[in-house]
Amino acid sequence: MRPQILFPLFGEVGELKGVGPNFAKLIAKAAGPRVVDLLWHLPAGILDWSRRVSLAEVVGGEPVTLKVMVVEHSPPRISRLPYKIRASDETGFIDLVFFKARADYLQRTFPVGQIRFVSGRVEKFQDRPQMAHPERALTPEAFETTPAIEPVYPTTERLPARVLARAVAQAVAKAPVLPEWQDEAWLKKRRWQGWHGAVGNLHAPKSASDLDVNAPERQRLAYDELLANQLALVLARARLRRVKGRALNGDGRLRARAIAALPFELTNSQRAALNEIDQDLAAPQRMLRLLQGDVGAGKTVVAFLAMLTAVECGCQGALMAPTEVLVRQHGQSLTALAEATGVSLGILTGRERGRDRDAVLSRLQDGTLDILVGTHSLISEDVLFHDLGVAVIDEQHRFGVHQRLALSSKAGEPADILVMTATPIPRTLALTAYGDMDMTRLTEKPAGRKAIATRALPLARLDEVTDAVGRAIGANERVFWVCPLVEENEELDVTAAEKRFAILDAEFPSRVRLLHGRMKGAEKDAAIEDFRAGRAAILVATTVIEVGVDVPDATVIVIEHAERFGLAQLHQLRGRVGRGVRPSSCILLYQSPLGETARARLDCLRHTEDGFVIAEEDLRLRGAGELLGERQSGMPLFRLADLAAHGELIAAARDDARLILARDPDLKSPRGEALRVLLYLFEQDEAVRTLRSG
Repeated sequence: MRPQILFPLFGEVGELKGVGPNFAKLIAKAAGPRVVDLLWHLPAGILDWSRRVSLAEVVGGEPVTLKVMVVEHSPPRISRLPYKIRASDETGFIDLVFFKARADYLQRTFPVGQIRFVSGRVEKFQDRPQMAHPERALTPEAFETTPAIEPVYPTTERLPARVLARAVAQAVAKAPVLPEWQDEAWLKKRRWQGWHGAVGNLHAPKSASDLDVNAPERQRLAYDELLANQLALVLARARLRRVKGRALNGDGRLRARAIAALPFELTNSQRAALNEIDQDLAAPQRMLRLLQGDVGAGKTVVAFLAMLTAVECGCQGALMAPTEVLVRQHGQSLTALAEATGVSLGILTGRERGRDRDAVLSRLQDGTLDILVGTHSLISEDVLFHDLGVAVIDEQHRFGVHQRLALSSKAGEPADILVMTATPIPRTLALTAYGDMDMTRLTEKPAGRKAIATRALPLARLDEVTDAVGRAIGANERVFWVCPLVEENEELDVTAAEKRFAILDAEFPSRVRLLHGRMKGAEKDAAIEDFRAGRAAILVATTVIEVGVDVPDATVIVIEHAERFGLAQLHQLRGRVGRGVRPSSCILLYQSPLGETARARLDCLRHTEDGFVIAEEDLRLRGAGELLGERQSGMPLFRLADLAAHGELIAAARDDARLILARDPDLKSPRGEALRVLLYLFEQDEAVRTLRSG
C-alpha cells in the first residue's frame, strides 16, 4: 500500500481550491489528473516583474511594475467597450483597461484612493499610456511578500495560465517532508539539497538560468526519477532470476544444417551474439536478452538459430512480430531455411481462420509444429504450445511488457526470451527501457553489402528525380517511393501516397503499385509480391515498409518530405535498399526552406550509415520527448529527467540501484524504507510488490 505520507500528493487536482470540474479536466490535460502531476509539471519560462519604474520612465512594450494610486473608475457605456480605471503616480497618469470584466470585482480590487502595485506591459493608445489586463494587481502588503519573478507553465486551450500557476503553487504547498533516500555522500558531492527544498525551488525560479536542464534542483529531482526507474528494473530482474528456468543444451545438429544452408557466412558479430545466447540458454535461469542490430545486420538468422537449440532439446520456438507484413516476411525468409534444416514452421496471424487456423493450433499443441511465427495473435487464449522453450519478440517497442510476459507464460515451464529491435536505441534510452535485460549488439553487416549513396534534394527538383527513376527502372532496377500520408490533407502541404501513385502510374503505366496501412491484407501481399517478382518496378508506400519488406533487387528509395521524418525512421526506411549486390541510392526530397534541426538531420544521414551513431544524434536533436512517440511506445516516459542531457545521471542511478539491492535486497534498512517511498512517489508500485518481504 502507498505510504500515508504520500496521500496528499495522490489526491485529484479537482480537490484544490479554485479548481472546479471544468478546470480540473483542463489541468489533467495539461499536466495530469493528480496533485503529484503538478509537482512534475516544469516551468517553461518566467515572467520578470522586478523592473519597477515611474510612469515617466516607461518604455512601451517592456514588462514593468508600477506603484500607482487609483483615481477613478469609468465603466463602459455599452458592453463592447472596455472598463477603464484611471491611476497615477507623481510623474503622470495611466489607464488600466479591462474587456468583459465584472464591475463589482474591479471596484473591490481597485478601490479609489488606494495604492496598488500593477505589473504588465504599457502601450500608448491615442497618446495616453495604458495597461490592458494587468498581470498582477497587489496591495502594498501583498507586494512585500510576492516574488517579483513568476514561473510560466505549459498550458492548454481554455486553461488560464493563472489558474494553472495557482494550482501548481497549492501542490507545492502540499508536498510533505519525506525521508531522505539518497546517499548522503552523493548529495554532498553533487551539492544537492533535500527533496522538499528542490521541489520548492524548482517552482520558484529566481532567473531564467534556474530553468536550465542542469540546474541543481532539476538534476536532483531528475536523479530521483531515474533512481526509481533503475531500482524498479533491478527488482524486476531479481524477481525473474528467482523464477527457475531450465537448461537448454542443444547438440548442434540442426544448427549445423541451417548454417550450411545459408547463402552467406555468419559475421563475427553474429557468432559472438550466438555465443552469449547459448550461455543464457544453458544456464538454469531464464534468459531475457535484448538483441539490437542495425538494418540488415542479420538478427532474424540469429533468432532462428537460437530457436533451433530449443527444437534440438525437444521444445518449440515462437517468433512474435508486430505487423502482418513483417510476419509474412519472416515466414518467407525462414521457410526455405526450415525446410533445409528439417524442422516444421507455421504462420499465425489474424488472417488464418477456420480449418487453416485449427490445423496450425492442433500441430502446435501436439508438438509436431516446431516453430511458430505470428503477430500478437500468438498470445490468444486458444494458442497452446506443447512445450515452448524459446520465445523471440521482434520490434519490441511495438509491444508492451504485458504482451511479452503473456507469450513467455505460454510455456509449460517459463520460456527463455530473446527480444529484438532493428531500431538502434541510444545507450541512455536502452538503460532506462531495457535495464532488466542483458544486451547484445550486432555491429557488422553481412559481407557483400554495399554502401548506400544518400543525397538530399529540394522538392523543386522533383522532375529530375522522376527522370532518374525512369532511367533506373529502364535498367531493370526497382524503386521504393515513400510518402508521409495515405491521402491528401488540406491542412498539410504534402503529396500523399495515393496522389503520388496516380502521378507515377500515368508516367509509367502498369509499372507502379501502391502500399499503405489501410489496405486489406491480400491487397498488401499482392502489391509486395508484384514488386518483389518484377511485375512492378515502383512501389509507392507510406512508412508501412519501415520494417519487414525485404526486396534485394530494390536499389533506389525516394523519401518525399524527408524533413517530416525522424532520423531513426529515415535510417530504417533507407535500409529497405542496399540488400543486394548492386549499388543503391537514397534520395531525400525536402521542402525548402529547411529549418536548422531538419538540415542537421539530413546532413547526419548523408554522412553515416551507422544506426547507433544516428540514434544518438536523433536523441540529441529531438530530445527524448519526441523520440518516445508512438514508434517507441514501449519506452518509459520521464517528467523530470532529460535523457539527452542526463546520460551521466542514468549510469550513476544504474550503479546505485545495483549496489542498493546487493546490500539490502529486501529494502529493510532505514535507507531501504525511504527508497520504498521513492518507488511509490514515482508510481513504481509493482516494483515494491516484487520485494520478497511483500
